[in-house]
Amino acid sequence: MWELIRANKRKSLFLFVCLGACLLVLGYFIGSAFSPGRGGVVGLFIAAGVWFSGSVISYFSGESIILALSNARQVSRDVHPQLFNVVEEMKIAANLHSMPKIYIIPDRAANAFATGRKPEKAAIVVTAGLLSKLNRDQLQGVIAHEMSHIMNRDVLFMTFAGVLLGSIVLISGLFLRSMWFTGGSSRRYSAGKSVKGSGQAQLILIAVAIVLAILAPLIARLLYFAISRKREYLADACAARLTRYPEGLASALEQISANPFGLASANKITAPMYIVNPLKSVGSTHPPTSERIKILRSMSQGANYTDYQNAYSLVKGKSSAIIPPSGLYKKEAVPIRKASVEKQLERGKKKTARDVGDLMRAVNGYAFLMCACGLKIKVPPNFKDDKIPCSRCGRQFEVPTAQLAAIASAAGISMAEEDRKTEEQSITQTAVYIRKSAGWESFSCVCGNLLQISPVFSGSHITCRSCGRKTVIKS
Repeated sequence: MWELIRANKRKSLFLFVCLGACLLVLGYFIGSAFSPGRGGVVGLFIAAGVWFSGSVISYFSGESIILALSNARQVSRDVHPQLFNVVEEMKIAANLHSMPKIYIIPDRAANAFATGRKPEKAAIVVTAGLLSKLNRDQLQGVIAHEMSHIMNRDVLFMTFAGVLLGSIVLISGLFLRSMWFTGGSSRRYSAGKSVKGSGQAQLILIAVAIVLAILAPLIARLLYFAISRKREYLADACAARLTRYPEGLASALEQISANPFGLASANKITAPMYIVNPLKSVGSTHPPTSERIKILRSMSQGANYTDYQNAYSLVKGKSSAIIPPSGLYKKEAVPIRKASVEKQLERGKKKTARDVGDLMRAVNGYAFLMCACGLKIKVPPNFKDDKIPCSRCGRQFEVPTAQLAAIASAAGISMAEEDRKTEEQSITQTAVYIRKSAGWESFSCVCGNLLQISPVFSGSHITCRSCGRKTVIKS
């Protein structure tokens, strides 16, 4: 695996250098077009400056920017225990030392991506629609794919490659617009007509700069797409090896591509990061999903890199290598395991829609109260009253979120800043909560913090993130 990662880095570095050279050459000729001689050097430094500043911003703030653009919310284990269990399994399989942070996008579309400049700062992001749509084997395949991106440092390389591409497009666009609005260089160099040779040389430089400004973004996009597509294939290969079950990822890709909902938060910046590109018009960053599925389902002999390479050659109809030779050096057998014993019950469309809606509300801080009449009351986080009636039977319920807001408002401080000594004295006390249904439920910790129990919760207790107190859950 490490041989594959090293070979992957070498090839990506080569393409990365090509993109950088493309940017610097473009900057030099654009500078020369404006001012012969020193202008080329100035243009070179300006291009390098744009590249450097964009890279610094992406390196230190790229993760938070992408998560904010994606409307992703960090969640705790209580919201979706199965997701956390699967991420932990794949983290161990990938031999990563740090557990990635887990985020959920409250959206009905099915998709996922990974972000973070290094494994210690990584995050895995999934949509609510994905969690409601996939069974455990399929979810494991998707998480393994994203874990492979983290393991291979794909996020870091693609971030910097994206900055390079953006810099090239920005500089080219500004230059072409300046040529259009200023009418070229006829005014600027009209005084130099007496020097015929110098004028001709200047026209040649301008022509070269215009041609480069048109071609450079196209060449850069081709290089960027080449990096992106290859890394998707390699992540699929790594996922098949980590899970030892290629069908899990194949069927997950099938479900994601067939999902009718569009991802509202997707844009040209974040779209290339998803496991399936949510913007159909920008599909060149990913290989065809149908082709990826066919390759995975052709892995009938095993789940090793050699098996993926053979399946790739079979589907593509050519002997081109997608796995570097160093990744094929070790040919130990990786047998395909059987499907998980756990079976997902068939659910109706209405039930699935309710599950997605409840998960989206839980991520957004809603409280869930179960009435004895069977109605689930969904309380928004900005609800101000202390009590809420059941719309079916009229029973009155105390609202945990309202209690929490009232406590914080009266004290004038957040719950995290309350008396630490009192918390330390009572942290060993264990509360008990008795479940009223198999669906979403909400209740308050002794400290006032809102706790959520999801339908798939199977643990014996919940630990409050605010005070550290354990609450035993009984059915």
